[in-house]
Amino acid sequence: MTSRASAGAEYSWERPLGARPLDAERTEFRVWAPRAEQIALRVAGHDLELEPAGYGVYEVQAPIGMGTNYQFVLDGQELPDPCSRWQPEGLRGPSRVAPLAAPSGPSGFTAPAAEDLILYELHIGTFSPEGTFDGAIPQLAALAKLGVTAIEIMPVAEFPGARGWGYDGVYISAAQSSYGGPEGLARLVSAAHEVGLAVILDVVYNHLGASGVTAMEAFGPYFTGKYETPWGNAINYDDADCDPVREWVCQSAEGWLRDYGIDGLRLDAIHAIFDSSPEHIVAAVARRVHTVNDRAYVIAESGLNDPVVMRPVKGGGWNCDAEWADDFHHALRTLVTEERDGYYADFGHVADLAKAFHRPHVDDGSYSPFRRRRFGASADDVPVERFVVFSQNHDQVGNRALGDRMPGAARPLAAFCTLLAPFVPQLFMGEEYGELAPFQFFSNHIDEEIAVATREGRRREFAAFADFAESVPDPEDPATFEHSKLTRHADPAIARLYAELIQARRRIGPGEAEAIEFDETALWLRLRRGGYELLCNFGSGALELACGGDAVELATNTDARLHAGSLKLPPMSGALIR
Repeated sequence: MTSRASAGAEYSWERPLGARPLDAERTEFRVWAPRAEQIALRVAGHDLELEPAGYGVYEVQAPIGMGTNYQFVLDGQELPDPCSRWQPEGLRGPSRVAPLAAPSGPSGFTAPAAEDLILYELHIGTFSPEGTFDGAIPQLAALAKLGVTAIEIMPVAEFPGARGWGYDGVYISAAQSSYGGPEGLARLVSAAHEVGLAVILDVVYNHLGASGVTAMEAFGPYFTGKYETPWGNAINYDDADCDPVREWVCQSAEGWLRDYGIDGLRLDAIHAIFDSSPEHIVAAVARRVHTVNDRAYVIAESGLNDPVVMRPVKGGGWNCDAEWADDFHHALRTLVTEERDGYYADFGHVADLAKAFHRPHVDDGSYSPFRRRRFGASADDVPVERFVVFSQNHDQVGNRALGDRMPGAARPLAAFCTLLAPFVPQLFMGEEYGELAPFQFFSNHIDEEIAVATREGRRREFAAFADFAESVPDPEDPATFEHSKLTRHADPAIARLYAELIQARRRIGPGEAEAIEFDETALWLRLRRGGYELLCNFGSGALELACGGDAVELATNTDARLHAGSLKLPPMSGALIR
């Protein structure tokens, strides 16, 4: 079959896929469906013939306006559009023609520079009583006033049911219907920009939710048996007929920015992506996103500890703007709590956090006892503002058996280290005022066998832990979701500390950590940043520490005292000295 080059595209799949309104009353439909022997577009019970455009792509222009429901009929089976931007009735319902630029769409907002970022991760369903895009809007002004500069929204691509974390999405370009669909998302982005907040969207390009695999496979080879992932066959990024699959992902990434004015993407678990192509799909997504907006942020969640993720293309890198730095979290958590199980076994020394304050690749080619091999690579050539650090996030809270948050006694020092680190800090919704509600693992699967497997898998995961054997919350129980909603019952001391830390971060300004010193036996750490000195006591007793400043700018414990160049620092506390 031959290619038809048109509209500047060499191959038929390179032109926009999905439903693209040409004006208020006419839409172009294009779909890649090489496995279909017969294909039609069904609208209001009537079928329209699609013309072959080459390489398994079919297209038609029709007098169909925005807001119209449609489906593709493949060999007699009605299916949603793989590139759907609106699934008003969920995964198994029809697709709907959505406006390319949503009504409240892109504004003249300019996102902050990387060194000014303070991220705030939130989950739409539990962030407000309504659990919708619109429900989140009233809370935005308070975040901006606190000093947050960007919200990072957990995945909203259409997923099964009405509640879930979003990491089992299927229609990667469709804003979740139970949250308010594309119009609701557009209003949220517009409202965020109005109060000065950038918007980062978490997207999942390493797998699809199991509820949609059969439908996608009916169209074409979206998956490959070359690789096995925890979720089944991998997305086809480098096997036969992979080019249209890669384009499906890249067009989706572009659309979130172009059509909604979203300021950047967080790419979930890129270490679970298999791609041997000359241009890795992560690099391709970063390139395409930066073409839409050269100031856009592309943040990779990478379990690779490999700086290739952030290095420029000319240096063989993938050119992501930042990566999530799990090692910083692990090094910090094992000092402010007594946890040492699982991957925490590689951490637990003050030396680890001291190393993480320089660059948060603690495993940088060194031997990892947990993995029983060398792991990671040095990232000394990567600027500090290209790492995102946190003491809490959806994984580190929600993947615990009970979804419990950081212990209360550990929160002040953890916040001190995170917000005053040289990297981009990220807060998890509610931590800024001491939220006590858990963030548990919840789902709402529409296929009973998947629901049962999810429930049983969660219980098996913690079966070896006697404390949790009978108490792991059922992810399918609506109560698990309800328990995870923010109560907004604030701890005034924690709320005050976060506000002071964010203000102090601004005074310190950007720049690396310098003169890092520590004592493994006494459990203290000291470093300098921007003319200030940070001192931390991770021990159970008070310490007298020498310091060069003459005033306590901020302390997590009001009993911290400075006299004659010596700081008395209470246990499990930190102080900023000027």
